[in-house]
Amino acid sequence: MDERTEEKTPLNFLERIIEDDLANGRVPDNTIVTRFPPEPNGYLHIGHIKSICLNFGLAEKYKGRCHLRLDDTNPEKEDIEYIRSIMRDIRWLGFDWGKYEYHASDYYQQLYEIAVRLIEEGKAFVDNLTAEEMKEYRGTLTEGGKNSPYRDRSIQENLRLFEEMRQGKHPEGSLVLRAKIDMSSPNINMRDPVLYRIKFASHPRTGDTWCIYPMYDFTHPISDAIEGITHSICTLEFEDHRPAYDWATAIDGIDHTPHQYEFARLNINYLVMSKRRLLNLVKLGIVDGWDDPRMPTISGIRRRGYSPESMKDFVSRIGVAKVESVVDYSLMEFCVREDLNKRAERLMVVLDPLKLVIDNYPEGKVEYFEAVKNPEDPNSATHQIPFSRELFIEKEDFMEVPSKGYHRLFIGGEIRLKYAYYVTAHSVVKDEEGNIVEVHCTYDPESRGGATPDNRKVKGTSHWVSATEGVTIEARLYDKLFQTEYPGAATGNYLDDLNPDSLKIVTNAKAEPEILNAKVGDYLQFIRNGYFCKDNRSEGLVFNRTVTLKDSWAKLKQKMGM
Repeated sequence: MDERTEEKTPLNFLERIIEDDLANGRVPDNTIVTRFPPEPNGYLHIGHIKSICLNFGLAEKYKGRCHLRLDDTNPEKEDIEYIRSIMRDIRWLGFDWGKYEYHASDYYQQLYEIAVRLIEEGKAFVDNLTAEEMKEYRGTLTEGGKNSPYRDRSIQENLRLFEEMRQGKHPEGSLVLRAKIDMSSPNINMRDPVLYRIKFASHPRTGDTWCIYPMYDFTHPISDAIEGITHSICTLEFEDHRPAYDWATAIDGIDHTPHQYEFARLNINYLVMSKRRLLNLVKLGIVDGWDDPRMPTISGIRRRGYSPESMKDFVSRIGVAKVESVVDYSLMEFCVREDLNKRAERLMVVLDPLKLVIDNYPEGKVEYFEAVKNPEDPNSATHQIPFSRELFIEKEDFMEVPSKGYHRLFIGGEIRLKYAYYVTAHSVVKDEEGNIVEVHCTYDPESRGGATPDNRKVKGTSHWVSATEGVTIEARLYDKLFQTEYPGAATGNYLDDLNPDSLKIVTNAKAEPEILNAKVGDYLQFIRNGYFCKDNRSEGLVFNRTVTLKDSWAKLKQKMGM
């Protein structure tokens, strides 16, 4: 008897840590608690998908829970619009935080009280140094800093000044509250970090209640402790901040100490995923908002027609590592194609129409051919496609004089019209400039459905749309926003590498009438032309190309030996 063992997917390093913690009783109530803590200062991008899937996925796997916490500590850059978009994006990916929704601003009073206690214990002081002076006193990565001349103020003086900061009696930038840790520390984040600064900005949630706001490195770890987070999972750039994290959770007076673990963030070539740079693209009008289909935001890829399942597959294939690397853009597109191939409805759409007239087909006659909506689905439904004397085919599907290896239609040549008949071209009509505007042909009535009594075969097959029954649509052909693998690497300015062909708009595409049934959120394949979806911000028949059927960029790189 052939014995077979089921292969198990190896655990990633975070899963090994969690399983060891559970096995050794290090987890309170044996309940794993993770969190996804975005700052509401922009839209989430593709890089966040990895963190979302990781935090929610680990909580789900180990029957724990994942909190959504908005780390809203900078009112100048935060907006309710961003908060709503974050929630919408997470739900689109298929995750839900349930009742566990939190905001760092929920803890402002508690954070303030902790700061006051630090002053009372002589562990924090109010500093008058300017930002430039503070940078000078801070030292470098190789040389330690030096104490601020205000570090030894009395506790009473510090309490008075901090209360005056709280009451709005000092201008922005004039005073900050700093921790007393160690200005000679080899870790620059431990050199008396700033805990509070003055900002006269209205907060999206707290309004004008506060004019002092806690810093991220102070707020974030204490928020984790308040919420009982067991595994604080973040990207590698926070590794150097871990001592500050541990310091904050040790001084907060809360009977719970979370631990921070770092993993490699998601880097993809041809993309920029800095919120600052993405915001700049929006402000400069280079893109049509945060949800422009060329943007690497979750809202952008959703509008472009990416499916949440394809993105989950993408991050699953990448895995979880502790070393930074760059993932090829083509892998992401491969995952999108693999998923859409299984779910997209096939439609015939001609993007660059050329009229085809079948001279021996009865004028005014319309007949219908049955087409399977998705040949990859054995249970797929079908729909009817109207056929008439005058059709549209792609211009590239006809050559008056064929080149070597050309297998589409040409004078004297015969092709199959998909689902319909064999046709043979005989003549053309040209405009005054010599451009072909019509191709005249004849059809074989006995070839209906692609078979003939003599069993002859043709090499070429073209898709088509009835000129009388079809509808006109707008197709937006999106491509990469940047044309180099590492935007800005050569010149220092990522805007120098914008792809001038990142969007081409076709306003006169012809589609079979079945497209009138397409809804926002449907996945479509325009046969031979790629995957498309109905645009969620446009009225009428506007469709965005999600991805081409094949990776033309990968082919180009291979051809050039890149």
